[in-house]
Amino acid sequence: MVKALTLKEVQKHHSRRSCWVIYKEKVYDVTLFLQDHPGGDDLILEYGGKDVTAIMQDEGSHAHSEAAYDVLRDYCLGELTQPRHFKDKTREELHRRRILDFTPSETNTSRDTAFLDLRRPLIPQFFHKQFTKEFYLEQVHKPRYLPEPAQFFGHALLEPLSKTVWYVIPLVWGPFVAFQLYQAHSALPTPLIAPLFVLGIVIWTLLEYGLHRFLFHVDDHLPDAQWAFLLHFTLHGFHHFLPMDRLRLVVPPALFIVLASPFIKLAHALFPPWIAHTIIAGAIFGYILYDMTHYYLHHARVIAFHFKEMKKYHLAHHWKDFEAGYGITSKFWDHVFGTTLEYNQ
Repeated sequence: MVKALTLKEVQKHHSRRSCWVIYKEKVYDVTLFLQDHPGGDDLILEYGGKDVTAIMQDEGSHAHSEAAYDVLRDYCLGELTQPRHFKDKTREELHRRRILDFTPSETNTSRDTAFLDLRRPLIPQFFHKQFTKEFYLEQVHKPRYLPEPAQFFGHALLEPLSKTVWYVIPLVWGPFVAFQLYQAHSALPTPLIAPLFVLGIVIWTLLEYGLHRFLFHVDDHLPDAQWAFLLHFTLHGFHHFLPMDRLRLVVPPALFIVLASPFIKLAHALFPPWIAHTIIAGAIFGYILYDMTHYYLHHARVIAFHFKEMKKYHLAHHWKDFEAGYGITSKFWDHVFGTTLEYNQ
């Protein structure tokens, strides 16, 4: 039986402790979703206890993915006891026609298994399904949402290796940075350490941009083969598929070792050891800042200075245009290489 709720009851729930919204005359308790809302909880709280139908359908300023509607379905509490009334009868009739059907016509993503079934381990499904390149890229760039971490491998030993809590990054790589600086300090004049360390950070920012654009988003040059889709999904496709998965956002240390090793060897090939150690320290420190920033943008109520704009910018990369906006800590290299993401704020 559908629970009947009055508008007066709904209007009482507009805080972080309890937040309800109305969409097409149905009432949804989105309290648990506040912390994971891609645009930040403040955007939902602005409409707490109110009707969000207009803002969710306004694709020009606040377009929502299919996953957003799927989330709403999971949090449905009931219906308003009576539709709202308008002085203009034509407008009232239009309103009534618009609320006849809640579910988007395209799909209901958490229950759609044509691509991947979110209720089952994801990686093993690649060995039993066949995708075309066009279908794979279309689906992997349509964000989905789960309130808990997805099953990646589904294996008792492998599954924990796919999960990394954010604070593991500074705990693992902070001592590595300190060791590199110690190695450099024993042979390098102290005044040279700071500028070389900063140079390492700058080099990382370029690597951040380059890896994101040319490795993680190699979509156009991706081979039309299942092994290529699996590799793409493991490296970065998963993050676009389930961008709010808290335990698959920062780079697992084992994977970062694989990615960083060639660049560390290159630094030692190009520079004397004490210079290489300092530049590597700066670059790894830059990486720590990058991964912390990435997690912060996805899962925190960010401060207004710099990070509020970068949160909007990066989430627009996920939900509006994944072929631009590759910078995460800043837009600098996007401006340099002409890939700045334009979006309605």
